[in-house]
Formats: sequence, C-alpha cells, structure tokens
Amino acid sequence: MDSLKAVSSMKTVDEALQLVGQHAAQLAPMRVRLRDALGLVLAADVTSDVDSPPYNKAMMDGFAVVASDRSPTRTIIESIMAGDVPRRPIRPGTTARVMTGAPLPDGATAVVPVEQTELVDEQTVRLEWVDPPPGKHIMPQGLSMSTGQCIAQAGTVVNSVVMAILAEAGAAVVSAVPRPTVSVLTTGNELVSVDERPAAGQIRNSNGPLLESALLERNCTPNVLPSGRDELHELVELSQQGLDADVLLVTGGVSAGVKDLVPAALSAAGVEQVFHKVALKPGKPLWFGIVPRENGPARLVFGLPGNPVSGLVCFHLFVAPALAVLAGRADSVVQRLATGTAAGEFSYAGGREMFRPAYVDAQHRVEMFPWHGSADLAGMARANCLAHLPESGIELAAGQRVEYLRLPGSEPPK
Repeated sequence: MDSLKAVSSMKTVDEALQLVGQHAAQLAPMRVRLRDALGLVLAADVTSDVDSPPYNKAMMDGFAVVASDRSPTRTIIESIMAGDVPRRPIRPGTTARVMTGAPLPDGATAVVPVEQTELVDEQTVRLEWVDPPPGKHIMPQGLSMSTGQCIAQAGTVVNSVVMAILAEAGAAVVSAVPRPTVSVLTTGNELVSVDERPAAGQIRNSNGPLLESALLERNCTPNVLPSGRDELHELVELSQQGLDADVLLVTGGVSAGVKDLVPAALSAAGVEQVFHKVALKPGKPLWFGIVPRENGPARLVFGLPGNPVSGLVCFHLFVAPALAVLAGRADSVVQRLATGTAAGEFSYAGGREMFRPAYVDAQHRVEMFPWHGSADLAGMARANCLAHLPESGIELAAGQRVEYLRLPGSEPPK
C-alpha cells in the first residue's frame, strides 16, 4: 500500500513520531479478574452493587446514644462488635456499647467515645459528654458510595486505592485495556549472556536486560527472545517468533554495515517498512514497520540501534509513547517536553536534533554532565532526563532556557 512504501529520505523526529502515531492504536479491551487489573486502564465505567458503608457505622469505640437525651447515666442494653447485627433499638435512657466499625442500632444518633464515659456497673454507664451533636462519630450508610453509583470511570488507571474501591463495590471482573505484550530480540555475533565472561571481541548483552526492565517499568509484558546471530535465516526465524506479540523490538543490525541484516530479515518475516533513519543524535539508524492484523491494531516493529544509549533514547522517544497509546494511557504519541534552565555553559555544534542524557534538579536546572556518546551506558547512570538540543546547534549559558524529556522513575530530590 502506498502509505507504507519505504521512504529513502531521513525523517525528522516529529515526522517519525507522526508516522508511528498513525499506526499506534489502543488494544481491544478484555474482561480481566480484579486481581490481574493492577496498572491497567479501565475500558468501561464501574458501578457499585452495594452502599458503603452498608449501614450507619460507628467510627469510635464507645456508646451509641440518642443525641437529644441529656441523661448522665444510661442502661447498657447490648454490646455490638463489627460484624454483629444490632437486636434492640436505642431509646432515651438506654445505650449500646459499640466498637469501631460496628453497625449502629435503630434510634442511635451519636456515639460517645469510651474515653468520655465511666462504667458504674455491668449494666450502667455514666456519660461525661451528655450532649454530643447528632451524627458525631457516625459514618452514615452510603456516604462513601451508594448502590448504582459510578465509582470508577473508563480511563481510570487501577492503582492500589482504586483496586480496593473496586473490591468493595463487588467488581470481581472489570473491562480493561490489556498490557501490551512486547518481544525483545537482541542481535549480534559479539553478544554473550550476563553470566558469561566475554572472550576477545565479545561483550555482554546489556540491551536485553535494559529493554526488559524498561518495559516492566511501563507495565508491559516482555518476552525476551534468544539473542540472534548475524545470520539472515536465524534472524528471520526469531523475528517471526517475536511477531506473536503486540510489539517487536529488535536491537542492532539496523545501520549500514555488511552484517546489518535486520531490515532484510524483518521484510522476509512479513513486516512492512514505514521508515528507516531519523535525523536524531543518538539514534539515527532507527527502523520502524508494521504487520497489519485483521482484528485490532497493527503489530508495531521497531529496529533500535545496537549502541545501548542510542537504543534507550529511541525507546523513550518513540516506543514508550506508542506503548502508552496501546495501553489506553494516552490518545497520541505527542511528546510533551518540560522547560528548565541550563545549570552551566554547554556547546552543541548541531547537525542533527539531539536528546542528550542530563540531570535536572528540583529547581529545574539542567546539568550536562560528562558523557562519552551512544555506547557510554555507565555514563548515563546519573541521567534523569534527556536534554533537547536543536539541529542548528546552540551555545548555552547558565540560566538559559532548555527543554528536556523526563525519564520515568527518576524524580530529583526535593
């Protein structure tokens, strides 16, 4: 189809994002058990099937009384614990001992805390506070929620508090947008696993753990495939396995070297290329394609650069916003940059739009700490944002305005 023809010209960051956004769409809602819904986005309103509390509830240990009764002593007619059912109504001159959370008997309009009472004998109590206002230390039936009330709207992210509210409302099963499933395929003859000592010419595979943890941070379900060697048939086979997921991430093999076989492998696996290369530093070799599906949005395929920081920058700029759309957390892949000020002088010669690892403090001062390029993963350890520098280049002075993209889970100290 014409819209999917490979485009030879390099895309700008905005153009590439726009193309990703054309193919990223929310996944079809599913019915999921409440215990599996944490972190998901509700796809339909949820209403309560009960009042909460289901009865007028005591909020203090004490004695249930008629608020208008001024008698200093009362006859204790029963004791009511949480979970009990009151048997006798309260009238002037009588009271019931109640515990926090217990249902109040008919006629009770206030609770006098136990600290403001004195037992005369087993059947009699003297009140130090004889005129509590009506409703004191009582939570009325249905105050928190009532039967038929919408207690969580579509679009709500299920966190621990929402989870508890849904449980109280009897929502054992909810309609929610599922977690995106994401396959991760790392490639390269030089890669060995983390538990191996690299021989000459080898490096440990850091991209696999990097992307797997980044996906878990975004509430996705990762599937890390075996690392692929730079052999076309092997990459095709592994790519086809990875296309069982909603998204396939492939790292390495997307540049212009003799062994950069990923674009050809993806094409052979049935992926339609949308664009290849972005005017971005780091991250120029980024590749993006799709596999249309009859039911639901297309599978998205990203070929990320093999250098770890390049791949991570592309993940945050392009993959993460697409995942947010799939998960129902965002309506578009538009990146909203924050604005701060440069912590000191910094020079960028330009040539390509740059998203550079940096540190932003609580006062929004952005520091360009030493960093040695796209392979310097250790140098990025301090980063909590990506500073945005223009293609035209810039000479930053301390206090000058600078835009940045906040990285998840990296709030500065206050």
